Amino acid sequence: MRIVRLIANLGYGSRKQVTELFRYGHVTDPNGEVLYTDDQVAHEDIRIDGEPLDPPAGMLLMLHKPVGYTCSRKDQGALVYDLLPPRFALRKPALSSIGRLDRDTSGLLLFTDDGQLQHRISSPKTGLAKVYQAQLAEDLRGDEAQTFASGELLLDNEDKPLLPAELEVLAPRRVRLTLHEGRYHQVRRMFAAVGNHVVALHRSQIGGLSLGDLPSGQWRLLPPVDVAERLAMI
Repeated sequence: MRIVRLIANLGYGSRKQVTELFRYGHVTDPNGEVLYTDDQVAHEDIRIDGEPLDPPAGMLLMLHKPVGYTCSRKDQGALVYDLLPPRFALRKPALSSIGRLDRDTSGLLLFTDDGQLQHRISSPKTGLAKVYQAQLAEDLRGDEAQTFASGELLLDNEDKPLLPAELEVLAPRRVRLTLHEGRYHQVRRMFAAVGNHVVALHRSQIGGLSLGDLPSGQWRLLPPVDVAERLAMI
């Protein structure tokens, strides 16, 4: 792949715009030597204004989604894509979120431009654990953990019971819940089914990936080795 096309596909601009980057000396090697459009250079040896190129196709990143942002490209108001570099929206193939968090839920959200990886992480067959912390409107009544673990709970307008889920009580109105599937608004609907209401919800972990010390609104690239080791999907 020609170097101009490579850089354009990563979202740094159209081919014409990328050619201009070369013309004005913005594209260099690690030693600061100016590169030209007909050079043959490895991806990892290209710099734009001194910064390494974004990863090639197969990129995976995590975002600490704040409350108030929507997992969409088209909705009105604040969007999760607004928290990422604008060039990420221009990548080919496109970068997309893996699943969603609703507007009022914060926490770990993954993005990738790898369709196979996206399917492997989001597929119900994978059974990848997702961990949430929830603040409730009412005190727990005491039988919620047993109900959620039974594998018999039916949500409204569904005819297939939920998979067993693990509930850990942190306080009378605060819990940690581990799911192994991802139905629409599942945590909120589960507590509604047992007569309670979620007033705040946060996803802290997907598989072996956790937010760690990543601040709200910030993102972090994940090396491919982290995908294999932490998600244990290979």
